[in-house]
Amino acid sequence: MKSLFLLLFALSLNLFSSTLQLATASNPSRLNPILATDSSSSEITGFLFNGLVKYDKDSKKIIGDLASNFYFVDNKTLIFELKKGVKWHDGVEFSAKDVLFTYQTLISDKIVSPYSAGFRFVKDVKILDKYKIEVIYKTAYFKALETWMMGILPEHILKDEQNLMSASFNTHPIGTGAYKLEQLEYSKDIVLAAFDKYFEGRPKIDKISFHVIGDEMTRFLMLKSEQLDIGSIEPIAYERQLEKDFFDKFKTYEEITLSYTYLGFNLRLEKFKNPSVRRALSLAINRQELIDILFFKHAKVCSGPFLPGGAAFNKNVKVPIQNIQKAKELLKKAGYDEKHPFKFEIVTSNSSPVRPYAAEILQHQLKKAGVIVTLRVMEWQAFLNMVVFPHKFDAVLLGWGLSPTPDPYLFWHTDSDKKGGFNLVGYNNPKINKMIEESQSIIDRDKLAKIWQEMFQIIADDDPYLFLFIPNSITAVNKNIKHIEPRLSGIWHNYIKWEKNE
Repeated sequence: MKSLFLLLFALSLNLFSSTLQLATASNPSRLNPILATDSSSSEITGFLFNGLVKYDKDSKKIIGDLASNFYFVDNKTLIFELKKGVKWHDGVEFSAKDVLFTYQTLISDKIVSPYSAGFRFVKDVKILDKYKIEVIYKTAYFKALETWMMGILPEHILKDEQNLMSASFNTHPIGTGAYKLEQLEYSKDIVLAAFDKYFEGRPKIDKISFHVIGDEMTRFLMLKSEQLDIGSIEPIAYERQLEKDFFDKFKTYEEITLSYTYLGFNLRLEKFKNPSVRRALSLAINRQELIDILFFKHAKVCSGPFLPGGAAFNKNVKVPIQNIQKAKELLKKAGYDEKHPFKFEIVTSNSSPVRPYAAEILQHQLKKAGVIVTLRVMEWQAFLNMVVFPHKFDAVLLGWGLSPTPDPYLFWHTDSDKKGGFNLVGYNNPKINKMIEESQSIIDRDKLAKIWQEMFQIIADDDPYLFLFIPNSITAVNKNIKHIEPRLSGIWHNYIKWEKNE
């Protein structure tokens, strides 16, 4: 009788369980927060792991996550008081040992992680007690707190792991997050289940199912047919392919993204070392035309390396205006003409539905200046492994997502020109290197903003990238999802409170 009751109870739970249906464009490379560099891995690990701190819903203030409290003793000493009773998905209690282990892993030479750069100023991390950590910096560091937003790893599971880069943990992760991994089927479905003992309370939605769908049109059709609950919509689809019945079922949220798209030149190659050539290529481009064709009104032109609205943005730097004649003149001075045209290849990924089309438009625009461009579009993982990481390209069409407080070191310092680093194009300006190094210890935000804005001008003038556009994000959410509170950071900040009416 008891077993029958339990069976009926289990069946009733399944009948009334709710599942959020999502899509991701590619397989996650590693479900490990310190190794999650692709968008799919980052998105999914965000549900599985927590950092010590996080941004508030408006992305303006830093608040505790795994930390209940944090404070600076002085400008080089940071204390974290950890929340008690936090559980890993396997039931083991989270403690200071996990924080120390994560730090030690990040600074070791056994892994390649872009997050390691944030710890280059840390002198020591000490356990004061089970729930208290002291971080001592070599010098004051303006991003001391933001550094600890990356996910914390479980010491009890990984302490004896010899090779974290290829560890089974990357496909069988154990975190402290609101959801735990239930199913991982590459190129098919990734299912997360609500963690009953999550320290902020069990999420109201029982499961999140990610469908791995590389084709953008398929994702769009699945959204329209309500096979997906939430999905991004490209501007052309939003303007031309949606009828009233869609808006009866879905609500849309539109915000400018914290990201930009660029065409980055491999500055290690002789052909791109001449700044006049890079300036010519920039002048051959009509950025507004790109936006008009690809985005209608749902994007802005990009003028440089940092985003509008932040302290680092320099509003005095203007977007270069297309000047084909000037572009031809600069190319001719550099030794290129109709008989000896400048040639290069643009390589990008099909993980973004927009970028292959953007590459075609760039090819057409550059042709007007006598530049011959060939195109190569690759699957995302192959693009990373064969092109981006080994730096085997002429030019890459890519994008960066930036935090509200960007760290120029990651993208523009020579030291970041390495495998796993974000200085993909090999940018090396000694003046910028020095400015970055000097700025790292400046805590005064007004002084820091002034230096950043000067960097913005110098980098924009150097043309290491063609800074192209800042897209808006258009997100459609099925109206059966309740309690969504959209903010500048997006819709996800309060997802544990969402409910779905099945």
